[in-house]
Amino acid sequence: MNTGVHTSTPTGTVPASVRAGAGRRVLTVIGPAFVAAVAYIDPGNFATNVESGTRFGFLLLWVVLAANVVAMLLQYLSAKLGTATGRNLPELCRDHYPRPVVRGLWFQAEIVVIMTDLAELIGGAVALNLLFGIPALQGGLLIAAASFVLLAVRTAGQRRFEAVITAMLAVVTGAFFYQTLQADVPPADLAAGLVPRFDGSASLLLAAGIVGATVMPHAIYLHSALTQERFAAGHGLSRRALLRAQRLDVVLAMGIAGLANIAMLVAAATMLHGSGAEPTLQGAHTQFAIGAGPLVATLFAVALLASGLASSSVGIYTGQVVMQGFVRRRIPLYLRRSLAVVPALAVLALGVDPSRALVLSQVTLSFGIPFALIPLLLLSRRPDVMGNWVNRPLTTALAGGATLVLVALNALLILLAFGSGD
Repeated sequence: MNTGVHTSTPTGTVPASVRAGAGRRVLTVIGPAFVAAVAYIDPGNFATNVESGTRFGFLLLWVVLAANVVAMLLQYLSAKLGTATGRNLPELCRDHYPRPVVRGLWFQAEIVVIMTDLAELIGGAVALNLLFGIPALQGGLLIAAASFVLLAVRTAGQRRFEAVITAMLAVVTGAFFYQTLQADVPPADLAAGLVPRFDGSASLLLAAGIVGATVMPHAIYLHSALTQERFAAGHGLSRRALLRAQRLDVVLAMGIAGLANIAMLVAAATMLHGSGAEPTLQGAHTQFAIGAGPLVATLFAVALLASGLASSSVGIYTGQVVMQGFVRRRIPLYLRRSLAVVPALAVLALGVDPSRALVLSQVTLSFGIPFALIPLLLLSRRPDVMGNWVNRPLTTALAGGATLVLVALNALLILLAFGSGD
């Protein structure tokens, strides 16, 4: 069969019609990374980036940049795993690891999903309060109801779901790019923020929150399931062309999400740091209105709302992937959505500070990262699992180094939590 990828003329050149056909097929496999990328600009990112910029200025900009670079590599490995095996990461863990290990991985993955749902629902509720003055609990109920609509889009087809999610990603990104353009960003401070350093245990804790909000463990599970569905058939492309398409998908989607995260922190560091603003979403909204005008403040709230809605539907789909993959149990998406909103609604009903709850949820997610990364790394380096898609030694080394750094960061956080040093 002519795949349209390696065919060449006697002179060694590829005909234009063949190149165009291959190009069109590559475009048809673009999309899964954009769904996974929503996890990287969810309300938890808003909370950690806003608090970081407000409290520490540009200090932790390097953490945002490094976390997004690492996320690109890990999402590519997850995408490749699903394509190469036709299985997602939870399913492969179930197939290759002892039952007690699998049960433990499933338990912590469910906690990750709960924390993700918590952040998304609270973020959406805060956005509705900022835009329309709707009380937090009622706002949370509205966001939960809206997520059911997005789930209906998901059941109507993956391509439609990807289109809707990508549109919301564009809303978030556009809003923060506009905010950054309105800010008078000091170049020297921006450059200084790229130098790795901390300022006490509070900045380290916030850095962990940024990592947890950026290298989202549930997105690692999800991406392998998305490519499992989309890429397993191959779309008539060769292995090399599929790898190239996946890299393009990941670089485009994660690049956009990374720029949005950088823009969030830069806008907060420029307009909020030293202003006396509270390091919360509500405080940021108020100060944006004072310092840059109501349009910038409104765009901030609209972006937060789009983020909450999009990531809410993506998170609940991940919950289904986790349960079905690890323990072969499947419950209807709508029932799972109904159960998942209970913890978040309880937090809202108890009057817990939303921004604090968001940051703590992201710190919790940071502790879940190794439990997704280590199986991903171990499985993707095995020829018996990946076949000729197995990682190159350099890829394994880079991913292994990133995993070691993240595990070390979590160990430091445990020491800080039980120690007294600053």
